[in-house]
Amino acid sequence: MPIILILKDKITCIYIGITMSIEAINIFKKFNQFTALNHVNLRIDSGELVALLGPSGSGKTTLLRIIAGLEQADSGEILLDGEHAHNKAVQERQVGFVFQHYALFKHITVFENVAFGLRMRPKAHRPSDAEIHKKVMNLLEMVHLEAFYNRYPHQLSGGQRQRVALARALAVEPKLLLLDEPFGALDAKVRQELRRWMRRLHDEINLTSIFVTHDQEEAMEVSDRVVVMNNAQIEQVGTPAELWQNPKNQFVYDFLGEYNLFAGIKNGTSDLNIDTKCLELSDKHTPIYVRPHEMLVSKQACQESVAGEIVHINPVGSMIKIEVATIHKKPLQAAISHAQAGELAIALGDTVYLRPQTFRLF
Repeated sequence: MPIILILKDKITCIYIGITMSIEAINIFKKFNQFTALNHVNLRIDSGELVALLGPSGSGKTTLLRIIAGLEQADSGEILLDGEHAHNKAVQERQVGFVFQHYALFKHITVFENVAFGLRMRPKAHRPSDAEIHKKVMNLLEMVHLEAFYNRYPHQLSGGQRQRVALARALAVEPKLLLLDEPFGALDAKVRQELRRWMRRLHDEINLTSIFVTHDQEEAMEVSDRVVVMNNAQIEQVGTPAELWQNPKNQFVYDFLGEYNLFAGIKNGTSDLNIDTKCLELSDKHTPIYVRPHEMLVSKQACQESVAGEIVHINPVGSMIKIEVATIHKKPLQAAISHAQAGELAIALGDTVYLRPQTFRLF
């Protein structure tokens, strides 16, 4: 299936395999006594870019490897385009891989790294040298590395090597692209640039893609949908907006960002007040979860506010992050705009009063 891209004012034709849908049905997998996946069910539609997000040991990579055919489930089924994949070898599943540590061949050039999968095809299906050259150069142009075709991996930056790995995965015309912590070995700035680039690339080629990450910002920025995993199970599946606005439970809320935990006291059947005299939870309290940006910061005491001393200010980013040590010895986090910080004239050691503007219950 040809994908026509316009790159640097000229038309480039790159052949990418037709995309596929994936369905995992009741997947169970144990390693000795450790349960890696506990009856997991998931459907990914053709052309989606889906992130598997969760802490280490949650089952993300195991699920990815079972979809690829690198691991076998103890029970359950993987369907690729509605067909059972149990008896399909890795090569038959038409999967492209991109790993965290690139796995490039150090002794051959960038061009030959990308061409490797094409040259390894059986002779009857192997493209001619001219076809391989055209295809590899087109792919290198797509990942903006055509000028580096004759360099060796050690002559490239980490971000460039990761793009070579992606071009190599696409060269074999996969129906499915699997990425395991693809940006984990890179520094923060390069990670940000690459994930924006990957989002744009996916929008251009529309290839079904699944990537594993433990970085919630990465998952929320890049993917169409996020699968949050924990303890060998799926906690919630949804778009980034759905997960952020309507987390299913405390774990999802916790994993997607920082929060403050307050003690709430029920007043009647429905009203809930914050017990600012005792921030520590007890049996009579209802846990109240508040994001840092949902905190009202003032230098004047107000109802249901908590007094504290500013012990740290992080001015980097679109919001200024403040850490406040309360009289209860419990640190609280707040995030305010640069303009608001200027109006308050905050400084280390200042006493401020914090009050939740909105909160969430589980």
